[in-house]
Amino acid sequence: MKPAPALAKGFPDLSGMPIAREPHWFRWISAALIVLVLAAIARAFANGQIEWSYVSRFITAKVILEGIVNTMVMAVLAMALGIVLGIVVAIMRLSPNPVLKTVAAGYTWLFRGTPLILQLLLWFNLALVFPAIGIPGLWSARAVDVMTPFLAALLGLGINQGAYTSEVMRAGMLSVDIGQYEAAQAIGMGRLRALRRIILPQAMRVVIPPLGNEFIGMVKATSLASVIQYPEVLHNAENIYYANSRVIELLIVAGLWYLLVVSILTPLQMLLERRFARGTTQFAR
Repeated sequence: MKPAPALAKGFPDLSGMPIAREPHWFRWISAALIVLVLAAIARAFANGQIEWSYVSRFITAKVILEGIVNTMVMAVLAMALGIVLGIVVAIMRLSPNPVLKTVAAGYTWLFRGTPLILQLLLWFNLALVFPAIGIPGLWSARAVDVMTPFLAALLGLGINQGAYTSEVMRAGMLSVDIGQYEAAQAIGMGRLRALRRIILPQAMRVVIPPLGNEFIGMVKATSLASVIQYPEVLHNAENIYYANSRVIELLIVAGLWYLLVVSILTPLQMLLERRFARGTTQFAR
């Protein structure tokens, strides 16, 4: 290697010297270990006692397709209920009324503090506490007839989701500059109208990403409704493997359907995020 030519005052010229790159041995070793682990898992599934013909046979079975439809219907309805409750509770949490704030905080504390599966079981067994449900003098029915697996799953999933959504909505509303509230008051807008016309539309940019994640989580959370006999995809897969003892094959079928649904929802969530993020620096490029 030729010595670096000297510059004025005796300092060498380093501009023409090659740049020595640091070898990233740890990066290569960790990558190799990850590849080996993945290869071992793939080999275990390939050589395990799995009849893949059953997977391909039941992946499009009528009962499985009915289960995925029930899963999506429940996820959409429960998420819609959770969003409505979340908005109401978030507004109550930001209200100057101490009673509303306390009730909203208590609701969030209760439903975030107890397991979802416990709430589903409580709703499904509500008849043990309230034998009859109705409006005195107008309508009455036995709770065991009213509280079907569908309704119990909808109330359990939706009301539980409302507690989490309320915190997401509250964070979104708090992210809007206080000057927006003051400007709305200056032009004579009431509190609720300002929330609907000014605050909530601006909060959606912050709210949409976590709500999208919550919805994807809701799709998977519907599997817990199998404990109360709601016929979603996992419950239907369980009924099949109880009959033919092909447990792992039917679980793979259910898992593949969950992965397919999430793979479809993820890009849709990104498109929705881009729509509500129009005008910001990150997405304006």
